[in-house]
Amino acid sequence: MIYIEDIFAEEVLDSRGNPTVKTTVILSDGTQESAIVPSGASTGSKEAIELRDGEKERYFGKGVLKACENVDTILADALVGLSPFNQAEIDAVIKECDGTDNYAQVGANAALGVSMAVARAAASSLGMPLYKYIGGSNAMVLPSPMLNIINGGSHADNNVDFQEYMIMPLGFESFEESIRAASEVYHTLKKLISEDGYSTGLGDEGGFAPDFKNNVEPLEYMVKAIEKVGYKPGDEIAIAMDPASSEFYKDGKYQLTSEGKALSSVEMVDYYANLVDNFPIVSIEDGLAEDDWDGWKIMSEKLGDKIQLVGDDLFVTNSKYLQEGIDKKVANSILIKLNQIGTVSETMQTIRLAYRNGYTCVVSHRSGESEDAFIADFVVALNTAQIKTGAPARSERIAKYNRLLSIEREIGLGEYLGKELFK
Repeated sequence: MIYIEDIFAEEVLDSRGNPTVKTTVILSDGTQESAIVPSGASTGSKEAIELRDGEKERYFGKGVLKACENVDTILADALVGLSPFNQAEIDAVIKECDGTDNYAQVGANAALGVSMAVARAAASSLGMPLYKYIGGSNAMVLPSPMLNIINGGSHADNNVDFQEYMIMPLGFESFEESIRAASEVYHTLKKLISEDGYSTGLGDEGGFAPDFKNNVEPLEYMVKAIEKVGYKPGDEIAIAMDPASSEFYKDGKYQLTSEGKALSSVEMVDYYANLVDNFPIVSIEDGLAEDDWDGWKIMSEKLGDKIQLVGDDLFVTNSKYLQEGIDKKVANSILIKLNQIGTVSETMQTIRLAYRNGYTCVVSHRSGESEDAFIADFVVALNTAQIKTGAPARSERIAKYNRLLSIEREIGLGEYLGKELFK
């Protein structure tokens, strides 16, 4: 019988230069695999707790030595000797060791690092790619990517209120062709904004982050770039947005400081409706704040039949909050971030609930990323058909795209849904 022989963690750096947890699992057959946990900047208040040391003399309090220690002691003590091939059991033991609803004891960064590393080690021990281990022979769908090519909000030091402006290359026959098209648009966008005197500096996720005149101008430049390359906006390359509106929701109003506006929920929905009428937008994530359930109801009624409405801060990959959204008929899609909920099994549970109720799922990175490409395998394993993992730039983002290119070639007969997603 193959069993878990050792588990340990170490403090490494993420793409923002902040500490994060890297966990290594060693099996009795000599298999050794690791996983690095991502970290978000724009975080929902209901997310699982990312444990930080708080000692100001080390990394300004952002160290993760305590989380690493919890891996080395609490979690390792409970898991060493168990079979790595029952992910649900492994994750249930991790949850039991913590004893809280949000991993406040051991830390979600400790829990997820172990959960991911065990899954990867189990796959490796069996000589299987991770996507095949998790998804079996049904893992056949390559995702349509959401590529964040203009950054604002908490992801950039500029005056743009909305956090992410993304392109979705839908009108192509393969993931490989979609990435090529996205890269061409990205480089063309850089040339266009540079020619007009704007900065081409990058935000956290590799998108350009100039000081635009308002929140609409980025959309205008994206359409120009798409057309300049020779693609048809909306038909071949569509637009998706993540305003991350909880970040600019204050005193009951949506404060669009770059435009000098303070909008009510109804006015904010009307603002988005106008954008949808004038630009090829197919998806809006976190269009309203995480606690603005009444506003979300209005937005869902007005735009839910037209576009994908994705809940991120609203649902935080948590089946409890997703069920609340289902009951209230709010949103029609959920963003999936493993570190929001804490383990691989809990993430899959949320995805299953979404599927049963007709919600789409978008597997997502975080702004603080690493070279770990776990989510590339994960999105194929679960056939969610959409992935959000940054611009076609910066190696921590490209690692996911390159992994997906390899998976597509390996599968051979995989499906790229593209236009079918938003019929």
